[in-house]
Amino acid sequence: MALILAIETATEVCSAGLALNGLCLAESSIDSGNSHASMLHVLVDKILKETGKTTKDLDAIAISKGPGSYTGLRVGTSTAKGFCYALNIPLIAINTLKSLSNLALVQTELPENTLLVPMIDARRLEVYTAVYNQRLETIQKTHALVLDSDAFSNLTENNPFAYFGNGSDKAKQFLTQKGAIHIPNIILNASGLCMLAEEKFQQNEFEDLVSFEPLYLKDFVGTTPKKRF
Repeated sequence: MALILAIETATEVCSAGLALNGLCLAESSIDSGNSHASMLHVLVDKILKETGKTTKDLDAIAISKGPGSYTGLRVGTSTAKGFCYALNIPLIAINTLKSLSNLALVQTELPENTLLVPMIDARRLEVYTAVYNQRLETIQKTHALVLDSDAFSNLTENNPFAYFGNGSDKAKQFLTQKGAIHIPNIILNASGLCMLAEEKFQQNEFEDLVSFEPLYLKDFVGTTPKKRF
């Protein structure tokens, strides 16, 4: 049985959870956009106090590795690596879209043959997405997709599919074909990582702390600050 700290910072939601044997003991989240760096440690301290645990009790750290927000992923990764180095425990990384799909399976009931299409907002009419079956096996790998009327048209021939996540609302205008099911209000949080992290822990699937980098998919694009007068 492993006690794993789960960290989710890939989107506007900053979340920390504590899992024992794959079951979430406590989870705390805040949706405030750009506060990940200042709030993540606060959330971690909160769930440790709620459960009566300390960092010395942890067996591993699990993070949502992306795709998602460049800054959010950097914050989550640097925090997780800091814990791992200090405590001499392993790092586990979970694909963010797979974690999101896990949450959809837990929170909804879908027909057996329905495919899962998680979507994370990538600005404008673009999303980060993938396709999974309900065993969370990959049907289409993680990729960036520009939304249009042909998006996922190949999936409806044999299978209905459910799409969800913070990029799914803007997809509704395009995915009007029969078999496309929109699931609203599936929000990323650390609890989606817990079961998946336990599976990787049992299989000793750990990341190299030196070389690990988040899955960005895109290069960082900064903005030029406005001139002050």
